[in-house]
Amino acid sequence: MILSRRQLLKTSLGVSLAASVPMSLLNVWAAEAQATTLPLAIHSQDGPHRLDVEVAETASQRQRGLMEREHLPEARGMLFRFESEQPAGNAFWMYRTLIPLDIAYIDGEGRIVAINTMQPCTSDTPRECPSYPAGASYHAALEVNAGYFAERGIQVGDCVSVPALAGFCRPDAS
Repeated sequence: MILSRRQLLKTSLGVSLAASVPMSLLNVWAAEAQATTLPLAIHSQDGPHRLDVEVAETASQRQRGLMEREHLPEARGMLFRFESEQPAGNAFWMYRTLIPLDIAYIDGEGRIVAINTMQPCTSDTPRECPSYPAGASYHAALEVNAGYFAERGIQVGDCVSVPALAGFCRPDAS
């Protein structure tokens, strides 16, 4: 069979487009597969409140965070873990983050030491984005959709546990 130039061009474009779609999907799946997802519980007066969280443990994972996400399911979040205690002045920011988020800073015992609500930053310049310091030393931070903590009565002093890591606090038995 002899193809005309037009048929050859159409065929080659179709093959190129078909080949590029699965690769882009594979790239998205590969990026999501790299993030570990674990169950987490926040023990409050009205709890426990259960979430599935992506765990950001490496510097690059923490730097990327929830940037460029257009949606975060209600019972999902991201847990940022640090190898050592972070100073009270260390802060998170919302550069290239599209959705409003709540952040809870968690101490080495698994207690929430501070909560902030963070709004997306629309600036193309990172230094123009506000930062959200903890105001207390912390070992981890938990980001969820804005309003999540207030809607559930979660507050400073509440306990966060991550059973798979055998970590953080044990809720009071009362």
